Parts: sequence; structure tokens; C-alpha cells
Amino acid sequence: MKTVLLPLFAFGLTSLVQAQQLTGFTPNRQTSELNLEAEFKKHQSAATYKEHLTRLTSVPHVAGTPENEKVRDYIAETMRKAGWQVDIYPHDIYLPKGPGEVAVEVVQPIRQPLNIREYLFPEDKYASDPRLMPGWNAYSGSGDVTAEVVYANYGRKEDFEKLKALGISVQGKVVLARYGGNFRGYKAQFAQAAGAAGLIIYTDPADNGYAKGLTFPEGPQPSESVIQRGSLLTVNYTGDPLTPFEPALPIDGKVKVKRLDPKDVDLHKIPVTPIPYASALEIMKQMKGAKAVPTGWQGGLPFTYRLEGGPGLTVRLKVKQEIAITRVYEVVGTLTGTEFPNEWIIAGCHYDAWAYGSTDPNSGTAMLLGLTESLGKLAKAGQKPRRTIKVAHWDAEEFGVIGSAEWAEQFRDELTKNAVAYMNFDAAVSGRVFGASASPSLKKLLIEATQAVAYPDSNKTVYQHWLAQTSPRSGSTVGIASSAPALAANEPTIGNLGGGSDHIGPYMHVGVPSLSAGVGGPTLYHSSYDDLFFYNKFVDSTYKMGPMVEQVVGTMALRLANADILPYDLVRYASDLATHLKAAEKAIKAYAPTYSIEPLLATVADLKKNAEAAEAARQSYLAAGRTDKAQELNKIMLQLEQSFIDKKGMAFGSWYRSLYASSDPYSGYASWMLPGLLYEASLKSTANLPDLENRYKTAIQSLSGKLASLVQTVNKSAGASLGGSK
Repeated sequence: MKTVLLPLFAFGLTSLVQAQQLTGFTPNRQTSELNLEAEFKKHQSAATYKEHLTRLTSVPHVAGTPENEKVRDYIAETMRKAGWQVDIYPHDIYLPKGPGEVAVEVVQPIRQPLNIREYLFPEDKYASDPRLMPGWNAYSGSGDVTAEVVYANYGRKEDFEKLKALGISVQGKVVLARYGGNFRGYKAQFAQAAGAAGLIIYTDPADNGYAKGLTFPEGPQPSESVIQRGSLLTVNYTGDPLTPFEPALPIDGKVKVKRLDPKDVDLHKIPVTPIPYASALEIMKQMKGAKAVPTGWQGGLPFTYRLEGGPGLTVRLKVKQEIAITRVYEVVGTLTGTEFPNEWIIAGCHYDAWAYGSTDPNSGTAMLLGLTESLGKLAKAGQKPRRTIKVAHWDAEEFGVIGSAEWAEQFRDELTKNAVAYMNFDAAVSGRVFGASASPSLKKLLIEATQAVAYPDSNKTVYQHWLAQTSPRSGSTVGIASSAPALAANEPTIGNLGGGSDHIGPYMHVGVPSLSAGVGGPTLYHSSYDDLFFYNKFVDSTYKMGPMVEQVVGTMALRLANADILPYDLVRYASDLATHLKAAEKAIKAYAPTYSIEPLLATVADLKKNAEAAEAARQSYLAAGRTDKAQELNKIMLQLEQSFIDKKGMAFGSWYRSLYASSDPYSGYASWMLPGLLYEASLKSTANLPDLENRYKTAIQSLSGKLASLVQTVNKSAGASLGGSK
């Protein structure tokens, strides 16, 4: 193994990183690649990162507002100055115009209006901006109801089932539920299905607040006025509610898109709004129902929680929210590859926020702007990538991952054919703890890239820091809701991609290998306090983490762009599939004890043989310095993930076409691995298992066949005998 010493003085370090053999490179290309990466790492700057973050997040910028368009323009201008081609893609989507009218008050026993805004703190100058909106939930129904109160814990499916089992009816009542456990939209969906008249959601201090540590502004935990805003959109597809499967192209454009009538879209009918826990306390302390909450339902407020408020306590909830066609904009910068311009490496992050968005999302936006400048400097010096690199900034993510889904639908055919990888960096620099989630083929790339980058103010690499962590990054808004066990003791935990961010379209609808990575920590998620004051005091006052994450991202992008053979992790598919199949079998055995997943595991065993043979063939091919069949081999590589794309889609929503991964249709955030099987298990059904097993067998055999064809392509040209099973 050749040792290459990479300079790390950019962060005041004198330690050296020992580079491993790079996956996918011939020996000669590896040397030039490591030299290029060393040059790339000279261009990051904490001052530049801080400047971008400050410019991006000095004012609130919600999707659809003039302030967000100014953020769009700054992003586009920065990338153009860096030498990138910039394209702006408008989409006309069905979007709430803002909170409209929102009011919450106790009516009986004593009328008391309740606070729906964060407090003003003199030390945080950003908190008093008049453009800040009160707490609200996008896609709430409109209504004005006064009713008794029922507490529903987290508002999960099982919580409403528990209430029913306890004889507690929510019919015509206002439900009070705490954040956590599932996507807020499902709380609304389950409450409405149970007959509730309205829903109020609050952040309980047991989950996020004084039970966890010092509260804002003294500490980073939510204080009593913090409100988590957020979308409630829960249609069974991702993107614009009126244009499932098709891009929401401009109404006044040349291409006409058929839009659904809003009346035919299953949006929430009941009013829903979030409140801070100081306001929730004013309701809950007056609840006099006979039954205390079950085990596990007690939160952190200083009294025993009760299931019902009783007839002497009524609460008014009013929401009047306008939803209309609104234009949003996807901003995509392109650095065209010199040799394979039609092979795309895409890095992305959304830019719209609920308020300032200093951690979520724009810590990631600022990092990506730095990346475009660093790669732009290399390009101007004649060091352009071999493949095309795109950096995408998505709009309207906060309203339901809309902008990126529309772009993925608009370019579905091109992505299917050309996309090497999608890398998502939503809130990617929001703390100091590194973590990541990825599809199997990108896990090795993550590991190798983090081994080549220094962690600031330490003698460790990012990899060594990551390895010391016990779980994926906390406080992240990215879909890292489910973690996968490390395959070996010397590997860090790499999570499975779930819901909640912009990888959904490329990964779960189109079938592009995807990952999410970055650093996280405590966050005042979706509150008005996610601002530069919070960032400077509690996230990273040195602003060194931004350049560090940029180095990890840039290293991955450059290796994907310049490799002779795409550096996918070929063996990981079989290992991960075996793990997920056993987990699915366990879920099904819980109600069908004789069920066995062994036939599919046997198919995975064949896949493993072909994967190992393909990896051996690739290593032999590259070690010989060969590139004669590179284009043919990479063409096969680009279609590996497509093996899991099933046009029939999932039973819970045909838009989700990946048999391998989807977001949990009951929680919204968690990852579902092998979702067809897990959905059948959630219904406690066996009726569809034969069909599902055939579909999974077909997908696994398709992947196995492609890996076998890699071996055959190498063998044909080399006259060698490195074949695998068929």
C-alpha cells in the first residue's frame, strides 16, 4: 500500500493523514487524484464559510417569500462567480401562503389566550424581526372549534389505539399531542381519522427542554416559548400535492401539466397548530379527567398527566390558512466533466427555512457554496473533473420535500440513465458530532473519504472521530431515523436513509444511490431561534466545522468524478440485504410463526458470490492499469441501483418505487428497509407475500446478473478466469 501524506495545516494541525488504496482507481490515476485532493484542501476557509452563512441567514426566508428569492439570487450569483453554469428551474406548486389566522385559548373555566410566539431576548437581536411568523403548521385544515381536550401522548397510530382500548373517545374533541415518535402530519391524520375536531402539538420538556439541560438563551435546549413549526403534508407521494408523478412546471409555460383539483387531494380537514410548552402547561394543569396516563405517557411538566380534561375545561382552536399556486425555484450549478459529461455526481441541500435556518438547512447551503468555490478554483487552474458535478439548492423542502421531488420528476429519465450518486447535506454543519446514512453502494466511499480528512483541533481524522460515536448524528433533520449495525468492529455506524429530506426523490422514486452526512448536535428545530446567535454560541463559534465537512464532501465528489471504475461498494449489497431480510422475517414471524425467508436468503447467497467475484475482477483489472473497458463497465455500474426500482411501486403509495428503501408510511421519518415486506407485516397479513417474494427475488437476481456481467466483461477482454456464479 502506498502512503501519501496530506497537508492538514489549514486547521492549524501538524498531524498527517495516511491515505488508503483508493477504490476504483488505477495506480497512476490514484497518485494524481491524491495530489488533486491535497490541492483541493488548500482552498477551505472558516472565514468564507462564516460569510456565506451570515449572508444566507440574516433574515427569515420562508419558501414563496421575497426574502427567499433574495437567498436564491445570492446562491446563483456565488456559483456563477465561481465559474459554474447556473440553471434555475421554476415550479408552480400548491403552497400555503403563510400561517393566516391562528389562535389558541382556554375558554372554560376562565378565558385565557395562549402564546403562539417565541419570547424576545435582548441578547438575541434576531428574535425581534417583524417578519418572523408565529407558530404554525403548513397544510392545516381551516376551522374554528371549541371543545373538550384529550391527551394522546405522541399522537402515533398505537397511541390512538390505546386510547380506544381505554375507552377514551376523541370524537369532537381537541387532541393535545407532543412532538416526537412520528411525523407531525401523521399525528393530524390519525387524530382526524379518530374523529377529533382539532389538534394541538407541543414540545414536551421531557423530550426536548429543561429535562435535557440548560434552556435557551442560557443553553441549547428548547425553553418554554420555543415552537416547532412544520408541514403536515401526508399525501401518499412526495412533492407538489396537485401533480403526483409529474413535475409542477409553470402554469404559464409552454408545457402544460394536468393538475388535480385541490378538492380531490386528501389534505387535512381539521385545524392543527403547534404551541410552546408554557402554553401547553396552561391547558394540561387544568385537566381533571379521572384517568391518569398509562406508563410511558407522562411527560416533563410538573404534575400528573391525565387523559381527559373533563367537561369543565374547553379550548378554542382557530386556524384560517390560505393555500394557493406559488412559484418556487430549484437552483442547480453544473461543472461539466471533461471526459464523461453525461455522468452526474449531485450534491444538494434545500435553502428555504421556517425562519433564519442557520442550522437547518443553511449550514449545509453555506458549505456547498464553499465547495463550488473550491472546485471552481481547481477548474480555473485546469483541473476539471472527469465526470460532471452538480450542486443543487432546493426550494420548498420544509413544506414536504417538494422542490427536489419536482426536479427529480422533471429529470427522471436523465437521472435514471446518468446519475452516479446523490449526496444530501441538509443541516450538514449543525454541531460537532459526525454521522451518516447511505445506500449500500456508497458506504465504502464515506468511510474512505472520512479517513482522508482531519477533524479540527485534534490529532484525529474525521473517521476516527466518527468511529468513537455510538449512534448517527443527533439533532439532525436529515433522514437518519434508523441506524444499521456496523459490519465489523472497526467500522462506524452508518444509518439507513429514511424520510424527511431531499434524498427521497432521487433515491426512493428514481433509484439513484444516495447518502446523507454531516455533523450535528442540539438544535432548536424549526423555531425562530435557529439563527446566527444560536449558531455562534452553541453550534460552532470557530466556524471550522464547515470547511471540515466541505473537505469530506469534496473528497467524495472528486473520487466519484475521477475514478476509472465507479467506486461503489459492491459486496455491501449482499451483506445489508441479508440483515434486512432477517429483520423482515422476524416481523412476519410475530404473527405467522412458520414463515421463512430462506428462499430469498439463498438468492442473496448467489448475489454475494457474484459481488465478491466482481470486486476481485475490478481490483485485478485496475491493478493492471487497464482502462480499455472502463466505459462499458461503468455503464453497468450505473444501473446497479435500478435493480430495486419496481414500476408497480409500494402498496402504501406507488410513487415510492424502490423495493429496497422507503420512509416509514406510519411515522414519516424512520427508514423502512425492504418496505414491501414491512408493509405486509404492519398489516399482519400473508396474502401478498408470494407476490412480494417474487418481486424481491427478481430484483436481487437482476442485481446479481449485472454483477456477473461485470466479471464477464473483464474476463472477455483479459482472457482471464475470474468468473462468479450465475
